[in-house]
Amino acid sequence: MQFNYDNFIDSLTLMGVGIATVFAVLLLIIFLGNLLISFVNKYVPEEAPKQNAPAAPASSAVDPNVAMAINLAISKLTGGKSKAEKIEKI
Repeated sequence: MQFNYDNFIDSLTLMGVGIATVFAVLLLIIFLGNLLISFVNKYVPEEAPKQNAPAAPASSAVDPNVAMAINLAISKLTGGKSKAEKIEKI
């Protein structure tokens, strides 16, 4: 069996064309995606925040000791950078 250089060159050319095609399609997808994102950010208005339901009755309030323990745990985990603003029973 003899090695055929013409077939080898043809296969390398075909592989190069395939890789270039995939690369071009991926670049096109990235470009169109960024264009779509910038269009949406510029022309589509942001949704208005929904109004929250009225406050829950006091019977479903969290025990003050539990709320203090949760706040202490959050403070310890975040190094004092965060705190819980609202704690509710689900």
